Amino acid sequence: MEAILSQNVLVLNRLWQAVNICSVKRAFMLLYQGHAQVVEADSGSFQTMTFDQWYSFSRGYEGADVVSTVSFKIRVPKVILLLFFDRMPKKEVKFTRHNIFERDHNTCQYCGQKFDRKDLNLDHVVPRDRGGETSWENIVCSCVPCNSRKGNRTPTEAGMKLLHKPRRPKWRPMLHLQFSRTREESWKHFVDLAYWNVELTD
Repeated sequence: MEAILSQNVLVLNRLWQAVNICSVKRAFMLLYQGHAQVVEADSGSFQTMTFDQWYSFSRGYEGADVVSTVSFKIRVPKVILLLFFDRMPKKEVKFTRHNIFERDHNTCQYCGQKFDRKDLNLDHVVPRDRGGETSWENIVCSCVPCNSRKGNRTPTEAGMKLLHKPRRPKWRPMLHLQFSRTREESWKHFVDLAYWNVELTD
């Protein structure tokens, strides 16, 4: 029972955007209190159900993903919709070497080739002694040859062009991590792996 109650449930905000992951136990609490509804796929479309409707829907279900009490059984929800929350939680991505490599996909932002991380440098687009900051917007991955070629110049001065303008990634690592572990089929419509894991800049 405890193992089932600790399983993951995808949480959508009122705008049907994936915003969090909670336990089955927490999901049932939100459903029972009327703060959320279950989202269930039905012939290619989605319907929402209150706790009572979900309980009725669960009758006769013989799958293993059920919670049994003394008086009744109820199916475990896979996705729930919050009724009163329409914001996306703000998740600051830490400005670390690892996350810069993740943002740039281990790819030199000048020549476009992918490298092992040990063969990549971090380059200040505008050199530090020219006023360039050490920030998301001024640091990119660069291979050693491109880094040497650019030297203490701007890309324009060096006759080089950036593949992408460096930006702070809009990224929710926790959701990506949990989704990559769970691989829950019913989540796929709502969680776009390219958004969480690949498309880190606009």
